[in-house]
Amino acid sequence: MEVHAIIDKNSQEFNARVTKSDGNRTFLWNIASGRVIFPRKVFTMKRKHIVLISVGGIVFLGAGYLLFARSDSSEELGPGRVKVTREDIVDKALAVGTIEPENEISVKSKVSGVVRRIFADAGAYVKAGQPLLEVKPDPTPLELADAKRQVQLREVETENLTKEMVRQNAMVKKNLISAKEYEDFERRFQEAQLQLKITRERLALLESGKVTIENTEIESIIKAPIDGYVLSKTVEVGDPVTPLTSYQEGTVLMKMANMERLLFKGTVDEIDVGRLHEGMESELKVGALPQDKISGKLVKISLKAEKRENATVFPIEISVPSGSNSTLRAGYSANANIFIQRKDSVLTIPERVVTFRNDSAFVKVPLGPEKEEERFIKTGLSDAIKIEVVEGLREGEEILEKPVKKIE
Repeated sequence: MEVHAIIDKNSQEFNARVTKSDGNRTFLWNIASGRVIFPRKVFTMKRKHIVLISVGGIVFLGAGYLLFARSDSSEELGPGRVKVTREDIVDKALAVGTIEPENEISVKSKVSGVVRRIFADAGAYVKAGQPLLEVKPDPTPLELADAKRQVQLREVETENLTKEMVRQNAMVKKNLISAKEYEDFERRFQEAQLQLKITRERLALLESGKVTIENTEIESIIKAPIDGYVLSKTVEVGDPVTPLTSYQEGTVLMKMANMERLLFKGTVDEIDVGRLHEGMESELKVGALPQDKISGKLVKISLKAEKRENATVFPIEISVPSGSNSTLRAGYSANANIFIQRKDSVLTIPERVVTFRNDSAFVKVPLGPEKEEERFIKTGLSDAIKIEVVEGLREGEEILEKPVKKIE
């Protein structure tokens, strides 16, 4: 069975010529009227076949009819029209970044060893001074043996100097040595006692992880430095710990922050940075909270640009008020609209209908069914979608859209 489309462009009618496989039976199906046109004396097809043919023909040829009619009608329609309306218009700069705490602290240990216990997990709120974890000293056998031998050596030295002190006291009383010689020996004796104390403290620290030096308690329990939340935990029980010293950074055990003081840290394009200044109001839109709009204030604009993906951008910071009803988390992706200028209830038109030529703006105004004129207008604030009309148009006046260019 074959189906052929017969298109009459003048009447815009679509007919389907259906021929059976034996070539002896043919009829016409008119899509627009739904009539079957055929010689009744030769038509012997079953009703079921007619239904199947009609459904297939309507789907296949109906789509072509719509496209055909639409292509013809589009040529007859003129350009669209828009009206001058009174609306609010806002000029703003877009910044892209994340929500971050104002101060994020890395918790480190001053004692080497391995993690023995963990008292606070990620997400927990802790007070300053509250235990976070305990580090068990884990010295090497060589370090432990050396510390013990150093203590023994200092004990022997101190014991000998103590005996010598008795002789020096007797000699100074008989004026057998000068006062300076006695003072030099006395200094040596005090230094030996101090060295013995240092070696004993070092040994105690290696063995137990706790020691008190001049009323300062040093222990292997790491405590929270501030009130805040534990953002992340980077170690587990049994992990080795490198201490923080003047020549090494040490192992980061946890990261903490006070989540009541948050910042939006992002970047803004170099085209917009020249129009920004600190103190500008802004609105934050968080990707994870699409319904929430959070207000903020621009507090920092970097003096140095950065290169990111072949674009020049400037880092900025926007403060987030602590009284926000939204639950914000560190690391949320967000966009910030920084308000540069705002005008309320002004005449606006879509910027797409404006033709800019030689620093002037023009629009086309209809004068009748087939007449139009190009009119000069004075424009003002723009947000790249709408533009303010200062002079040249009235509220409610119609403007012609620009003609759509055909793709050949």
